[in-house]
Order: sequence, then structure tokens, then C-alpha cells
Amino acid sequence: MELRHIRYFLAVAEEGHFTRAAARIGIGQSPLSQQIKDLEAELGVTLFRRLPTGAELTEAGKAFHAAVRNMPGQAKAAALQAQKAARGESGSLRLGFTGSAVLNRAVQASVRAYRRRYPDVELSLTETNSTHLAAEVAQGALDAAFLRPGAVDLEGLRLHDLDGEEMVAVLPASHPAAAGEQVNLHDLRAEAFILTPRGLGPTVFDAAVEACRRSGFEPILGQPAPQMLSLVALVAAELGVSIVPVSMARLALDGVVFRPIAGGTPIAQLSLATGKTPSPALQNFVRIALGSEG
Repeated sequence: MELRHIRYFLAVAEEGHFTRAAARIGIGQSPLSQQIKDLEAELGVTLFRRLPTGAELTEAGKAFHAAVRNMPGQAKAAALQAQKAARGESGSLRLGFTGSAVLNRAVQASVRAYRRRYPDVELSLTETNSTHLAAEVAQGALDAAFLRPGAVDLEGLRLHDLDGEEMVAVLPASHPAAAGEQVNLHDLRAEAFILTPRGLGPTVFDAAVEACRRSGFEPILGQPAPQMLSLVALVAAELGVSIVPVSMARLALDGVVFRPIAGGTPIAQLSLATGKTPSPALQNFVRIALGSEG
């Protein structure tokens, strides 16, 4: 049984006449009659009583009509859903962020533009560190992630580099260096630096340590912090100082100040990591994130 047989049957049932049904669907009466006979033979029942004035449904025909009358509409709806999925206009997208990337204006703009352009895609968000994000994308637990690439394992991933993000010093508000418009890192050489452990966030860790070395000293590593938010909170508690991506300054937490670094600004690279075979929904997101689709 083919869908066209259902359409032919419904046309005859609705018109109550083979000639009018044939004209409605654009075929000859004889071919239509033969198609209905073929359908009846396949089903093993008589669907219509042929009358001098037309045709009427038998009891078997009425039962069949009740069961199939919505099938053409369902088939059309299914085709539309398949086409939407093929264009990436439906389905789901699992997206990850680092704690600092979620505050990045470009990242937020990408998610906002995607939600507006593709409202029927179910978007789920996960926040963790770059090392875990890379592993989850590689394993298929996430479709994509905004992360700091650094020394994380990129096996099985494709990286789309975004603009690097400037880094700034974060100090307790009571710190003497907080009074200036900029901070000379050499003035902080005796302070404990609160950083995310390198194994969790190598890009930011390496950029911070390298900035200190360029200023002529090896940083004293203080209490580590697993997430950027907890890092800034520890600085507010006056347990040390740190160097973080400038997007963290948008937190505006009490007890801390963010200051540009004098003598050369360190940069933290930000990338969008995807699997090697992105879905249509993910391809659309990548285009938006890279600025190739508004």
C-alpha cells in the first residue's frame, strides 16, 4: 500500500463519485478505478459500493476511512519536520562553556542570535573547565564548547578560533595597587597568586604565569580555585591576587577591583570546539559564532 493509494481512496470517499475524484486529483477515471480495485484486492475487502449516481463507502470502507483520513496530513507534517531537521532548524544542541567564557560578550551574542534565529532547537548549556569540556565534546556528550584550548587534549576535535581575550589583574579593593589606573605586575611579586590549577585551565594559567615571568619574577602560587567565580571570591577575601580574562570584570563583585596590566597585556585564547562531524543545527551555530551568519 502506497500513500498515493490513500489519497485516491480519500478523494473518492470525499467526492462520492469516481469521475469527480479523478478530475480533482488530475488522473483519468479508469486509472483511478483500477487503483482503487488494486487497493481493495490488497486489503481483501470492498471499500465502495458502485452506484449509478456515484459511489458510497461500505462498512469496511468507513472503518478504513476513519483509520487513514489523517495520513496525508501526517505525512506532510513529517516531511516538513524532516526538512527542518536537515536545515538545522529543529532538534537539539548541547553547548558547554568555561566559567569565564560564559561572561564573554561575543559568546553571549552568539547564543542570543542563535536562539532568535532557530527558536525550535532545544538548547542545553553546561559549565565546567576547559579540560572537561574538551573530553565531553570528544566523547559526544556535548556538541560544542567555548573553551580555552591551551594544552587540553584536542584529539577528535575541530577548533574554531575566536578573538583572543585580554587579561587583567584582579586585586582586593584594599590593596595599595588598586588605587592606580593600571597595575605593574612586578609590584605584586610578593603576593600569592590565586589561579585555576593548570590541569583544569592551562590557557589562563600559562598566560598568567608567563605575564609574571615577563615582569621579572616567578609567581608565588597561593590557594588554587577550581572555577573563575571562586577565584575572584578568594581575591575578595584578601587571600591573594590574580590575573583573569577581562570578561570576569563584568561580575562587579564587592571587595575586588580589576585593573589593566601595564607593559604588555596578556591574552587568553578562546575557541569553539566541535566534533569532526557536526549536525546541521551545530553547523548553523558555528556560522553564527564565527560571524558568517547574522
